[in-house]
Amino acid sequence: MRAYQVIAYDKIPALVETNRPTPGNGEILLEIAACGLNFGDLLMAKGQYQEKPPLPFTLGMEVAGTVRELGPGAEGPAPGTRVLIGGGSGGLAEYGTFPAEKALPIPDSMSFTDAAAFQVAYGTSHVGLDYRARLQPGETLLVLGAAGGVGMTAIEIGKLMGATVIACARGKEKLEICKQAGADHLVDSETDDIREVVKAVGGADVVYDPVGGEQFKAAMRACNPEARILVVGFASGDIPQIPANHLLVKNLNIMGYYWGGYNAFKPQVLRDSMQTLLGWYDDGKLKPHVSAALPLEQAGDAYELLRSRKSTGKVVVTTGLG
Repeated sequence: MRAYQVIAYDKIPALVETNRPTPGNGEILLEIAACGLNFGDLLMAKGQYQEKPPLPFTLGMEVAGTVRELGPGAEGPAPGTRVLIGGGSGGLAEYGTFPAEKALPIPDSMSFTDAAAFQVAYGTSHVGLDYRARLQPGETLLVLGAAGGVGMTAIEIGKLMGATVIACARGKEKLEICKQAGADHLVDSETDDIREVVKAVGGADVVYDPVGGEQFKAAMRACNPEARILVVGFASGDIPQIPANHLLVKNLNIMGYYWGGYNAFKPQVLRDSMQTLLGWYDDGKLKPHVSAALPLEQAGDAYELLRSRKSTGKVVVTTGLG
C-alpha cells in the first residue's frame, strides 16, 4: 500500500510503498478513503508537536473510511461500517490500524470528504466553546484566525450556541468567507486595529485564539471584565507572554486548551461532543468548508496549502478507495 511518511525530521515527508498493517488487540483495520490535514501535522513532521510517534511514521491526524477487519478483542464497529477516527497519526495511507474505541459511525448523509474534515476542527471548537469556555447565548465571541480550519467551525458553533461572532482574518477574500459562515462582524488583521474594532462593537466575552502573537495581545485588551480566553494554538509562531496584572485588573480567565489531550484523561468528553456534532450535521446545521481535496500522490502539495496559508477551511487528501 501507499503511505505518506516522515522518515527523518530533517527530511521532507515522502510517499512510500509499505506493507499493509495487521490489526492488533482492540484495533480495527481501516480502508482509508480520506484524511483531513491539520496545522499540527506540520509541527509533527518537524518533531515539534506535543506527540512524537516513533520514526518512520505516517502523517494524518483524522481519517474516514470503511472498517475491513477487527483485531483480537475488538468489539466493533463491524466490518463494512463507515467511520471517522481521530487517530493522532496514520491517516495519509490507503490502510491503517486504529483503536476500535476511537471509531465512530458516520451518518449516511455524510461523505468521506466531509467526515475527514470534521472531527478535529469541529471537535476542537465545540469542546472549547461549550465545555471549557462555557459560552452563553447573548455573549460576544471573538474568533482569531477565523478563515482557518478550526476558526470557521468556531464561527458556526458560536452562532449555533447563540453568540454574536466577531471574525478576525487576513484580507477581504477570507473575511467574505467568514461572513458566509455566519460572522456578525469582521476584522481585517492586516489593516484594522483589532482592539478598536472589537471594543467598538461592545468588547469580547470569549476569545478563541489559535494564532497567538500580537493578535492575542490585542484581543486581550479588547476583552470585557470576566472574559474567557481560549489558548488553542500558536499558528503565528509567536507564543505570547501574559502579563498577570492585566488578568487581575479585568478579572480575566485564560484557559490552556488542547483538544487531543482529553483522550488521555476524559475521553468521554470528546465522544459526547462528537455525537452532538454528528447529530447537528445530520440535521443540516453544520456545513464543513473544504477548500481543496487532493489525491494521495499530491499530499505534499496539500500540506503546502496549509504552510503557505493559501487555504480556507479544511484541506483533505483522498485515496481513491471507499
